[in-house]
Amino acid sequence: MTVSRDQNGDQPRVAVVGAGIVGLCTGYQLLRRGVDVTVYEQGVPGNSQSGGVSRVLRFAHDDPRLVRATRHARRLYGQWGAELGVRMVSDDGVLALGPTVPARLEALQAAGVGARALDSPEVAEVLPFLAGYEGPAMLDTEGGSIDTVATISALARALGERLWPEEVLSLRPIEGSDAVEVRSGGTTEVFDRVVVAAGRGTPHLARGIGLSLPVRQGVHVRLTFEVRGEALTRMPALLDSSDAFGETGIYAAAVPGNTAYGLGLSQSTPVSEDGALAAPDELADLAERARTYVSRALPGLDPDPSDVRHCWVTELPWGPDGMAVWQAGGVLVVAGHNLFKHAPNLGGQLAHAACTGELDPDLLPESRLGAPVG
Repeated sequence: MTVSRDQNGDQPRVAVVGAGIVGLCTGYQLLRRGVDVTVYEQGVPGNSQSGGVSRVLRFAHDDPRLVRATRHARRLYGQWGAELGVRMVSDDGVLALGPTVPARLEALQAAGVGARALDSPEVAEVLPFLAGYEGPAMLDTEGGSIDTVATISALARALGERLWPEEVLSLRPIEGSDAVEVRSGGTTEVFDRVVVAAGRGTPHLARGIGLSLPVRQGVHVRLTFEVRGEALTRMPALLDSSDAFGETGIYAAAVPGNTAYGLGLSQSTPVSEDGALAAPDELADLAERARTYVSRALPGLDPDPSDVRHCWVTELPWGPDGMAVWQAGGVLVVAGHNLFKHAPNLGGQLAHAACTGELDPDLLPESRLGAPVG
């Protein structure tokens, strides 16, 4: 992929389609490089696949490349928070329970990540409102809960007028160059490069330029459960694959102020290609299972949720942590799941590729980034 320059010969003119967390981070990285960037978003920034008040930043992955990527992203969240005047990620760590702990702990320690095994009394000390638990456990001390609202708001403010409130309808490569025509509801513009990070809308834009993405889409539900009594001074995020309380795929991230958990199951309700829910009753079932889990596992939380959040899921076939970037001329198309924790690093890679034509080989689809190893 060659790179054409603007009239001053300095930087390409770049469009980013989608102002979820990946699009915002890509736009911010381009802004920091001095690039003329426009970020298109038809709705409220960060209100679709990136929606919710908190997310988990975890180092525990089955692909060691993602452990390294998370370390870089964690540093960037800290750096950007200082630049923009917000705390983007808590320092409270991530508590993991279940049979995946020993192998992941070994991998984290080998990578130099601050993580340690916990016995049952230590688990109770770290998360006092957890019911009695005996089994493998670890504390990832470098992880934490992402303040999604503060993070998205700060990035959107930094981009300012570069955020353009339009739905992109089509992309059309300009013959004889890598330039791309972008047609939105009210504008037609030509850019040197385009980055598509449009969540659920990504596959249909990709099809228009000849790319077929192997994604499975679904809808996910996340509930907010309030802490009974006073907030904890430290409240780690929670990953529970233990089945000790009747579920094997629970995650929970503390909301700012440690007054509640945003909690859900690592499952979603599939949708058809036209966006219809295959089994609408499944969302209610997932919500009920989350409430049941809280009543069993987290008696220190009110089991009646104070809020509910539904959001889209875009998952690649090689695993729930899978991600990849496809290229077609001057267009870069990103897809994947669980991207919030990686967004600053991923945005940096996309910005670099848009400016130089050099994409990290690990992000190519054939690299299957995020696939379990072994």
